[in-house]
Amino acid sequence: MLFNSYIFIFLFLPVALAGYTLLKRTGTTPPKVWLIGMSLWFYGYFNIGYLTIMVCSILFNYLVYLWMKAAGEGKMKPALVIGVTGNVLLLVYYKHFDFLTECVNAVFKTDIPLKDILLPLGISFFTFQQIGFLADTYRGDVTDCTFIDYALFVSFFPQLIAGPIADYGSMMPQYAKIGPDTGFDRDRFRRGIAIFIAGLASKVLIADTFGKSVDYAYASAGYINSPEALLAILFYALQLYFDFNGYCNMAIGLGALFGIDIPVNFDSPYKSRNIIDFWRSWHITLNKFLTRNVYIPLGGSRKGEFRTYVNLMIVFLISGIWHGAGFNFIIWGLMHGVLYVTVRLLRDKTAIKCDKALFHILTFIFICIAWVFFRAKDTSEALTLLGRVVHGGLSRLGDGFLKGFNSGEFWYVLKVLHLTGSEAGRYIVMILYTVVSLAVVFFAPNALKVTGKMRYRTFYGVVLGIIFVWCVLSLSGVSTFLYFNF
Repeated sequence: MLFNSYIFIFLFLPVALAGYTLLKRTGTTPPKVWLIGMSLWFYGYFNIGYLTIMVCSILFNYLVYLWMKAAGEGKMKPALVIGVTGNVLLLVYYKHFDFLTECVNAVFKTDIPLKDILLPLGISFFTFQQIGFLADTYRGDVTDCTFIDYALFVSFFPQLIAGPIADYGSMMPQYAKIGPDTGFDRDRFRRGIAIFIAGLASKVLIADTFGKSVDYAYASAGYINSPEALLAILFYALQLYFDFNGYCNMAIGLGALFGIDIPVNFDSPYKSRNIIDFWRSWHITLNKFLTRNVYIPLGGSRKGEFRTYVNLMIVFLISGIWHGAGFNFIIWGLMHGVLYVTVRLLRDKTAIKCDKALFHILTFIFICIAWVFFRAKDTSEALTLLGRVVHGGLSRLGDGFLKGFNSGEFWYVLKVLHLTGSEAGRYIVMILYTVVSLAVVFFAPNALKVTGKMRYRTFYGVVLGIIFVWCVLSLSGVSTFLYFNF
């Protein structure tokens, strides 16, 4: 079930909210059980087989947690090792088995058949979240945790499919307070609606529009011309930005409707002046997870300069592998790692601060190029598309590339200009979308800051209502969130 779907907006969410509101008056356990049940419906709607995997993962990790608590301080390591290993093996099997099989076949000239394993949605997120929980238990940060609270911690539907990777400290105290005493926070509820609509607009009205041209360009990577290749690179950077931003805002908005503060996972990352700042604002919770559970245990910056840079490269390598199975994801992770280490060296060893406007431009160009490896189905496709930038030749944009901008919403404007249905009209819409999107990316405050300062009066209600209706009318072209694939 997608946030940007009719069944979620008009059936699932009202039922979930109504049941939760009514049951919250009866005590602490019923509303939690209700949310768990609704979250299982939400997850199982995609594929009932996915549900079995997630439930078994929850049961396994909670049993490991009980084992660690029973073992006591200083004796938890065997349980931790088994728990982390079990989680990693689950992730490797479902996400990397075929890729590893292909590597073995290529190296040893074998012919082991691929299994074509269907990747369970959200497995990367709920697996890392549970690894983090076990690590927090080992560090002594976890107090007593009931199974109901733990199941809700893992399965809470706003953050189940595409993050954020929530930690025990930020979420569990909120779940523990659910009950009659929490009351109803009207301002938080209204802000939740505003943030959800802002996220829905980001996804449906902007990301999906760019996505149509991006899909065409990658499907025809060997044949597109240079302008199409350049625009495809830029459009994917914008598509992914507004797609991930949209999901993060919708998750935060949905959490607020239930009185839960979902961790911020996205904070205008393209405004970053260098790659270090970028990773402080893009997928924030993944960065925190890897820092806390990989970088610091490896020694962080405590074991000398060389080891520090090696540890950073390991973190980015793991980030690439976590995002997907393929050498293109490894290349993407290592590209970011090399630039991150380079910027850190320049910052620490020279007077260059890497925070001028030039570094901002170069960082954005680098990120756009790196995204090509992230989007492509393999390294060959990525190199092909990058090659078309140079060797594609100069010609007009094709109808297939422009079809995403044949937007009915701008029909009246184009009619006044006598450009309805024309190629020039689609160029105008494309330029409008691109200029406005770039302005939002680089200059506008993010939706969380805007809605945080908004006074919820009639005017803003009307504006939000119009945007919501526009989004609903555009849901016929629904697409999944890009991070569902990771």
